[in-house]
Amino acid sequence: MAFVKSGWLLRQSTILRRWKKNWFDLWSDGHLLFYDDQQRHDIEDKVHMRVHCINIRVGNECRDFQPPEGKPRDCLLQIVCRDGKTINLCAESADDCLAWKIALQDARTNAGYVGSEVMYDETAISSAPPPYTAYATPSPEVYGYEQYNGAYPPPGPQVIYASNGQAYAVPYQYPYQGPYGQPAANHVIIRERYRDNDGDLALENSPGFPKY
Repeated sequence: MAFVKSGWLLRQSTILRRWKKNWFDLWSDGHLLFYDDQQRHDIEDKVHMRVHCINIRVGNECRDFQPPEGKPRDCLLQIVCRDGKTINLCAESADDCLAWKIALQDARTNAGYVGSEVMYDETAISSAPPPYTAYATPSPEVYGYEQYNGAYPPPGPQVIYASNGQAYAVPYQYPYQGPYGQPAANHVIIRERYRDNDGDLALENSPGFPKY
C-alpha cells in the first residue's frame, strides 16, 4: 500500500472553528489520515473516502464556512460524510486544491483496491492442479477387510504348513498397539509322526544299535 497524495492543508476545528495546519496522507486503499506534523506521530483523525464520504465540494460550493485570512475561496475544500460530519479544508493554492479534489474523488469512486495489494488471477486458480492425486484411494474392502471407524481389527494368527501337509496356527509375533487390546495367543501343538513298528523304535534305543 502506498501514498496517493500527501501534503499540508489547513483544517478548521469543529468546536472553535479555528484553522490549524495538519499533514494529510491519502492512501491507495482510500483512507485519508491527518496528523499534527509531518513526522506522523499522532493521528488526529481519519476517514475512509469510499465508505464515509458522500460528496466533495470546492471553491464557491463551500458556502457554510469562510476561508482563513489572506486565502481566496478557490482554495477551499470540503469533505461531506454520511453521518453529517464535514471536514473543512484550505489548500495552499487553487491548483493544489484542485489536485486534492481529483485525488479524493478518485479515492471515493475507485473500486479497484479491495483491501489487499495481492490481486488473484481467477483463471490461474481455476486451472491449477488439484492438491491431491486424481486416483482415488482403494477402499479397505479391496484388501479383504472392512472399515472399523478409522481403525482395523488386530492381526490374527498366521497359518504355517509343515512338510507333511499339516497346518499349524502361529500367533502374531509383534505387540499390537491398536484400540482392541492384545490379541489372544494361540498354542502351537506339534505332533510327531506315529510309528507303526514298535520294534523299530525299541531297536533304535538299544545300546548296541549304531548311531549315524
